Amino acid sequence: MIRFQNISKSYGQSVVLDDISFTINKGEFVVLIGPSGCGKTTTLKMINRLIEPDKGKIFVDGKDIAKVNPVGLRRTIGYVIQQIGLFPNMTVEQNIAVVPKLLKYPKPKWQEIVHNLLELVDMPYEEFAHKYPSELSGGQQQRIGVLRALAASPPIVLMDEPFGALDPITRDSLQEEIKRIQKKLKKTIVFVTHDMEEALRLADTIIFMNRGKIVQMASPEELLQNPADPIIKSFMGRHINNGNNVPKLLAEDFMRTKVYKVYKTSRTLECVELMSRKEVNSLIVLNDDDTYAGTVTIEAIKDRGKAGREIGELVSSEAVTINRKEDAREAFDKLLASAANYVIVLNDDRTVAGLITRTSMAKALGEALWGEMK
Repeated sequence: MIRFQNISKSYGQSVVLDDISFTINKGEFVVLIGPSGCGKTTTLKMINRLIEPDKGKIFVDGKDIAKVNPVGLRRTIGYVIQQIGLFPNMTVEQNIAVVPKLLKYPKPKWQEIVHNLLELVDMPYEEFAHKYPSELSGGQQQRIGVLRALAASPPIVLMDEPFGALDPITRDSLQEEIKRIQKKLKKTIVFVTHDMEEALRLADTIIFMNRGKIVQMASPEELLQNPADPIIKSFMGRHINNGNNVPKLLAEDFMRTKVYKVYKTSRTLECVELMSRKEVNSLIVLNDDDTYAGTVTIEAIKDRGKAGREIGELVSSEAVTINRKEDAREAFDKLLASAANYVIVLNDDRTVAGLITRTSMAKALGEALWGEMK
């Protein structure tokens, strides 16, 4: 799909890329990571010819991109940056439709694209299509930036630290969404980050760079188990398996922060609609002061709920909870001993921090963070 062949780039006496070669397969999620100045952003920008190499060739689908019109090339490659770059005088719909319009898509087609893409990130067309960027939160703006990059259905999407300026909770949510979208749409994504946590979470393959060279190109599991250089170990930090010297891992290290919550005063039909829209069969219920009250299931609503009534009387306190600072092993043991699919993670003030799911646990075990589990 994408092949770099002996690529070099210098600015004066400064070597940015030093004879690098690698291949990215179709449908792969590849993360470029390394210290500042290692050449990762330069590498990314060469794919859509924002930067030209001094030596070597780059091929996309077997074609030498140096022989392709750069404007035409860029219209077939999605591009997302940290600064987003939405046009402030355009609505959400107009921003998303920029490239389809440039490609002369008929109006019914690009309107359908906008509808479908907004639905993909749970931003209903009727509510968001005619808003302006200034009316959106930072996370919503970044979602629109991603959708704009996907609007012409490009096979390749380039992302240059797109979530770096967002708060941790929004960032976590967007990471989850972009991975889900990539799997669903089968896009080839090349993603730049300086955050190893983000790289391990998103990548099929990680390319670790330093001083213009590729130090290691491997799966997250291989990088965790067999880092090829001390600088990779320093980036890994607490993620790496150091034999007997493994740092204590906490429940918060494995929790998902995207949690669907309602208040005890919420009505039954409102809860059913939310469950249907999010495709879940239970919700976390909060007291009026935002502290954890329990859970409500679709079965409880079906058996005992009445339209127009508050769900407070249907709340169950049987779900397993754990403090976010408790040992992750204990959280996993509780989850294994429970019939539930998740453990609820709480802050010290009894507000909800997140969930540890069986999927979270399986991922952790697969990464072998503790070595062999007994």
